[in-house]
Amino acid sequence: MSTAFVIGNGTSRTPIPLEELKPHGKIYACNAVYRHFEPDYLVAVDTKMVSEINKKKWQWNHEVWTNPNKMYDSYHKFHFFDEALGWSSGPTALWLATYGDPKNPTAHQHDTIYILGFDFKGTEADEHNGEGGLINNIYADTENYKKSVDPATYHGNWARQTGIVCQKNPQKRYIRVVQNKEDYCPNNLTQLTNFKHVTVAEFMQNFKILQS
Repeated sequence: MSTAFVIGNGTSRTPIPLEELKPHGKIYACNAVYRHFEPDYLVAVDTKMVSEINKKKWQWNHEVWTNPNKMYDSYHKFHFFDEALGWSSGPTALWLATYGDPKNPTAHQHDTIYILGFDFKGTEADEHNGEGGLINNIYADTENYKKSVDPATYHGNWARQTGIVCQKNPQKRYIRVVQNKEDYCPNNLTQLTNFKHVTVAEFMQNFKILQS
């Protein structure tokens, strides 16, 4: 068994240099992370992002996972889930890190999974309920992403999907990395005994990572 890191794109992960995580476990990342970093596995379910990845043929030399879709019939070298979960990219990456590839089950057997950039709220959102605020994404204002001045994306589905994975796998540890211990956490996740939090500072100290 081993450690894995699932990389969402909330701004809380900004101080963490992803390259320094590689010696410590497998890295599952989402969407535009591929523009500047090579994770072990990339997950993209948004059709615009999948098309962008395909145009650059990034999947020809890297493992990229997405949902089956007739739009992709002419795309090559992607790894397709047997069935579409209908989830966002972050929870889908968490699902892959948890359950893995049925054709290669030994490749994804992780007992501890760190979750980075799963902020579940917009920037300037209400700290008590996570409501309101603006788009919280490192790639805001770039191709195929919303503007940083747009209203925050509803986080409820993300929280529900994340909770489903964690609740069904009580033998695994899920550790969410947050800016500080008072950061907002959806109620359904606070009730899980296998879902914990560490701060960015604690996380970097644990893995002896120097801030870039």
